[in-house]
Amino acid sequence: MELIRGLQNLEPRHRGCVATIGNFDGVHLGHQAVIRQLQRQQAVLDIPSTVIVFEPQPLEYFAVPNLPPRLTTFREKYDLLAGYGIDRVLCVRFGRSLAELTADEFVRAVLVDGLGVKYLVVGDDFRFGRGRAGNFAALQAAGEGYGFRVDRTETLELDGERVSSTNVRAALQVGDLDAAARLLGRPYEIFGKVAHGDKRGRDWGFPTANIHLNRRKSPLTGVYAVTMRGIDHAPLTGVANLGNRPTVGGTRTLLEVHLFDFDREIYHHWVAVRFVYKLRDEQQFDSFDALKAQIERDVHRARGYFRSHMAKCS
Repeated sequence: MELIRGLQNLEPRHRGCVATIGNFDGVHLGHQAVIRQLQRQQAVLDIPSTVIVFEPQPLEYFAVPNLPPRLTTFREKYDLLAGYGIDRVLCVRFGRSLAELTADEFVRAVLVDGLGVKYLVVGDDFRFGRGRAGNFAALQAAGEGYGFRVDRTETLELDGERVSSTNVRAALQVGDLDAAARLLGRPYEIFGKVAHGDKRGRDWGFPTANIHLNRRKSPLTGVYAVTMRGIDHAPLTGVANLGNRPTVGGTRTLLEVHLFDFDREIYHHWVAVRFVYKLRDEQQFDSFDALKAQIERDVHRARGYFRSHMAKCS
């Protein structure tokens, strides 16, 4: 899959495509429905497919109070889209110049002059242009004027629940990993690079792989039974803490994974941590000894979980 970084890097060969626009945060089942609809038209027109995303995401640029946490970083999103057979991702920098474009100026700059779109599909709640003035009706009118077709994908429901990034976040926040997985169409994972930590876990007999989150807020916190991909052919099992580590005076959110029966240096590896089962919320302990004792109990519980659920976790 080709990555095009910014409108300034569009080339004549990128013109003439079927396209969709959105945040695609999480690339959940609703997003996947949009992708399938896009690919059906791609097969008819025999032209490339392009997904248009923004960095930062618009809510991040406008610094909306109580900004919702990202389900996926840009790299995670890119990797997921590649897995669904998209040809190109156009990542447009969302800054002042783009935010101030009117709806028609946006259509002209991105869809017409930029990509020469022949077909566009968007979600039913898609808004665009200065003040979010543009909606689906405005896109349809623009398509008639500029010569491209516009369709929308209706809201997808699963067991009576709307499939949305908001509902995935809500499920993760309360530790309902099964509900999140149903909405995503896969278990929830965080991707990242293994980095050096303070080595405190090693001193206690529980060495950890420290994973950079690369996001302002985490969509979930707590202690989990996890699996990790990216080291061996088969996923490795372990226990993870995702939080601020209040007992040791932590000030930023970290993901620390203790892998069972594993003792190799894996710094700088790009890994995927799958959250399988929530053991407990993060909590502050009165002493390091109390924390160490709790970690021992967490490891015991996680090992027991994997012994009885290995088929589900593979």
